[in-house]
Amino acid sequence: MTDTAETRTAVDFWFDPSCPWAWMTSRWVDEVARQRPLDVTWHIMSLAVLNEDNEVSDDYRAALSRALKYTRLVTAAVQLHGADIIKPLYDALGAQIHLGGSKDPDAVIPAALAAAGLPAELASRADSDDYDAQMRESHFDGISRVGQDVGTPVIAVNGVAFFGPVISPAPRGQEALNLWDGVVAVASYDGFFEIKRSRTREPIFD
Repeated sequence: MTDTAETRTAVDFWFDPSCPWAWMTSRWVDEVARQRPLDVTWHIMSLAVLNEDNEVSDDYRAALSRALKYTRLVTAAVQLHGADIIKPLYDALGAQIHLGGSKDPDAVIPAALAAAGLPAELASRADSDDYDAQMRESHFDGISRVGQDVGTPVIAVNGVAFFGPVISPAPRGQEALNLWDGVVAVASYDGFFEIKRSRTREPIFD
């Protein structure tokens, strides 16, 4: 099951900007979109919301607090500047968080806003719950399609949603297309639910 020049594939992608695995998967989707006719719509989801009722370590709870700032920032940017800003801002945040290795939101956010061409005063929205309702709506729209026992990313291909794929590094060229065709194939089977193996490497960023 592959795309042709005449057939466009609708892809919805839910991400938390802080998740390195979602970042890897998003780079793969970008690579496929350069070679295949994909219509990708990007949506925010929140690891902080996903884990708000779970018992987690103090270190992870601190990481979730940082992550919440980024999801609030992206949601506010979309509400105030339109949906087209979500991908440029995600790319800018990811460049700071994942490629740059920064764990300081006070450094990440101003740099990302500048890179995305957004006003610096938008940074205050990272600590505001003004758009939490919209953030939660987007989050639950994605997670309700796959269930609570997964994380980010969530992808829907022509309306069929699944968690992942979790990959490292992001494949390029024909390898990216081969993986894409496999994912589209399993997504096309209504009875397919899960395939998994333990991760043996950390995210490998280009």
